[in-house]
Amino acid sequence: MDLAYIVGLVIALGVLALGVLAGGVSPLALYDLASILITFGGAAATTMMQNPMSITMKVPEVFKIVLRQQVISAKDKILQIVSFAEKARRDGLLALEDDMDQLDDKFLKKALQLVVDGTDPEIVRKVMEIEIASLEGRHADNRGWWDSLSTMGPAFGMLGTLIGLVGMLSNLGGDAHSLGKAMAAALITTLYGSFLANVISIPIANKLRLRTAEEVQIKQILLEGTLSIQSGDNPRIVLEKLVSYLGPAERAGVIENQAD
Repeated sequence: MDLAYIVGLVIALGVLALGVLAGGVSPLALYDLASILITFGGAAATTMMQNPMSITMKVPEVFKIVLRQQVISAKDKILQIVSFAEKARRDGLLALEDDMDQLDDKFLKKALQLVVDGTDPEIVRKVMEIEIASLEGRHADNRGWWDSLSTMGPAFGMLGTLIGLVGMLSNLGGDAHSLGKAMAAALITTLYGSFLANVISIPIANKLRLRTAEEVQIKQILLEGTLSIQSGDNPRIVLEKLVSYLGPAERAGVIENQAD
């Protein structure tokens, strides 16, 4: 479970609730069924219009990725690559075939297979870079659904406000109390639209963007490591090259593990 997302969401909701209570606003005053239908229903419907149905159907699955803590360790991948480099340097590239059968990482397995088959390094790089680009494209499609929702939410919030204002202006002859309630109801849709965008959609889209960046970085590490193995680089050089992708604290941890 991604604690950063959960804790941030709880704090955001808590701060909003405290703000409402501190402002003397009744929580019931913020509930309006028509506004909910217009804002959330309209935004979801137009987001579906902008995206293939296959993307919409995957929304629950994609949301699980947001909640799930990233389990892929760059440190473990680097140490694995270095161990492969040591074995290949000692016993030759063909010695890696036994290790490939036990790999769960399809990207690394494919890259190593190309190398063991004697594929030209430039072709290996191009093939695996296409794999990375394809992954980024799939992730962008899934993330685009939430980006669209973050745009449609405020738009339908404003649309609901305009609808409410039309209803309010059509009853200008009523008493001031009724007009005040009508104005409040009209503004609630703007509130809902802002909430949908800033508390729900944008954080989810940005979290998915972070997940993509993390996964792409790992695949770049695997690709560079595999090409280094193919070129016969010293395992120490392979380690130094790959830890360059990491921050100073992470680098130190990887180097210490390798030394042990």
